[in-house]
Amino acid sequence: MEMKPEMVGDGLTRLRRAHGQLSAVIHMIEQGEECAEVLTQLAAVSRALDRAGFKIVSSGMRHCTTARANGEEPPMTEQELEKLFLALA
Repeated sequence: MEMKPEMVGDGLTRLRRAHGQLSAVIHMIEQGEECAEVLTQLAAVSRALDRAGFKIVSSGMRHCTTARANGEEPPMTEQELEKLFLALA
């Protein structure tokens, strides 16, 4: 399935936010911040990436459901989407 910004929607916004958070974590390490603070922020980046991935899979599921409802062949099967979902879990 081709990834388009309008299809991914909020998932792309979440990825951009995680990108900024990761840059901040790298900066914290370069500045010698406390380990606990760095790891707390790194955990937040990890959660943000996970949520972005789930949001993208959810968008794909919606896209495929709409295609099916319109009598079109969806770009991915339910099994393919499930495999992607489980790869994130």
